[in-house]
Amino acid sequence: MKLDHYWMPFTDNRRFKGRPRLVASAKGMYYTTVEGKQVLDGLATLWCVNAGHGHPRIVEAIRRQAGELDFGSSFGLGHPLPFVLAERIAALAPRGMEHVFFTNSGSEAIDTAMKIAVAYHRLRGEGTRTRFIGRERSYHGVNIGGTSLGGVAANRKAYSGILMPGIDHLRHTHDAKRRFVRGCAETGAELADELEERLIPLHDASNIAAVVVDPVAASGGVLVPPKGYLARLREICSRHGILLVFDEVITGWGRLGAPFAAQHFGVEPDLITFAKGITSGAVPLGGVIVRKAIYETFMHAQGAGMEFFHGYTYSGHPLACAAGLAALEAYAEEKLFDIPLAGRFEDGVHALKGLPHVVDCRNLGFIGAVELEPRPGAPGARAYETFEKCWERGVFVRPMGDALAFCPPLIAESKHLEQMFGTVAEVLKTLS
Repeated sequence: MKLDHYWMPFTDNRRFKGRPRLVASAKGMYYTTVEGKQVLDGLATLWCVNAGHGHPRIVEAIRRQAGELDFGSSFGLGHPLPFVLAERIAALAPRGMEHVFFTNSGSEAIDTAMKIAVAYHRLRGEGTRTRFIGRERSYHGVNIGGTSLGGVAANRKAYSGILMPGIDHLRHTHDAKRRFVRGCAETGAELADELEERLIPLHDASNIAAVVVDPVAASGGVLVPPKGYLARLREICSRHGILLVFDEVITGWGRLGAPFAAQHFGVEPDLITFAKGITSGAVPLGGVIVRKAIYETFMHAQGAGMEFFHGYTYSGHPLACAAGLAALEAYAEEKLFDIPLAGRFEDGVHALKGLPHVVDCRNLGFIGAVELEPRPGAPGARAYETFEKCWERGVFVRPMGDALAFCPPLIAESKHLEQMFGTVAEVLKTLS
């Protein structure tokens, strides 16, 4: 098998193809590599395999659906599954969020939410509301809208000439003075005031469509918001008629001990984007959950015909919806959103404090990270070496710049957490 022809995403292709890490199968908490070695999945592969690999209920649902209806369009046609799944999602969503627009990924969901926001304001006679506010170190996918909204510098720098205009950014919530905090910091809610004190005066609220934030900036290094920060953003947005969008592609589906981070924090956004865990990663599926008042604005608009000129060929794909329904059944039946080991997970993250090169530990729910001191002139090198050595020892965790992220499947047991954190600790002690 040649590796040359596949251009891998978000990968150092030259480095990988010189020393590939190939998995042949996966079950539960473990991959099996092509060499037959077992590797613990400490990141739910990419923040998404919440029910564990190869869950029998999900596998059987996909198999059965493929034999019944392999594909059915949602463009002026329909089949039952997306309607059933949307109803199930609405029942789990925060109050008043009753409608779901399906996409195929989180990246598509963000661009969809941006279109919904602008079109909604225009229907209400506020067509000047076309600007968006994102946040530094936040990740909102890689389509042009999400790349423009996002604040991860490496994702933006090559595309500065084609990024969307009319987007500004709040500063991120990480404070280097607050280190080794368990959960949300007690102070820092005032960081949200930048929206009202700087950005709204600069752009004028009448021009701002929405503020878009990931409740926990996971891909930016697991940056946990201070207590009261998201609630204060909600208050400011409500005061100025600005929509608040939560990007819950990672924080949704039980990662923080509730269906969505919005419920964990007690904050009600206007739109929620989701993907990843909705199918436990088995089939691509994403979407936007929309507040009832926004949906009805489209439905009550003057004129007949199509209300929203937007969609994807595979929106509401039968196999994806079957996987989504099966995943939600598995989450409910096995009570995976309860995350009873959240305390042990937190202890495991913070047990890394004091080891060589560790400068911070952060966590919330079943998401965590350890930040390492960068090597002079080689940012990210120490975390990448840690990732490689952990893989060699049978544990997969993800490097993100100088941080190492942990996000195991929700089925993880104590022995899996011990293996993951124990291996990371062993490796850290070996680093130069």
